[in-house]
Amino acid sequence: MAKARITLYGIPNCDTIKKARAWLAAHGVDYVFHDYKTVGIDAERLTGWCRAVGWEVVLNRAGTTFRKLTDSEKANIDQKKAIKLMLAQPSLIKRPVLEIGARTPIVGFKPEIYAAALKV
Repeated sequence: MAKARITLYGIPNCDTIKKARAWLAAHGVDYVFHDYKTVGIDAERLTGWCRAVGWEVVLNRAGTTFRKLTDSEKANIDQKKAIKLMLAQPSLIKRPVLEIGARTPIVGFKPEIYAAALKV
């Protein structure tokens, strides 16, 4: 059976990304890092995450990028508007997002969830 491709999505200077990367390295998990700042994110993948876990989970409302949005940008957010905002400003995507093959993505970092998902 082929090993599932593992991809970690985020931005390199994010503290949570640093913790997730350190955890993956400490557990010998081979993964690819996808940097939103240099590569961006495509609409199809982002829409898929929103369908899988809900746009409310994927949209990072706690960060400074969200707080800097105008009142009109923050108003009446639905999935379509959330995706448009996240495509324009990938820092609005909650970090990290971990994809393990075709499974439902894991949004955020909790060591126990990673351990269970990766069986390490």
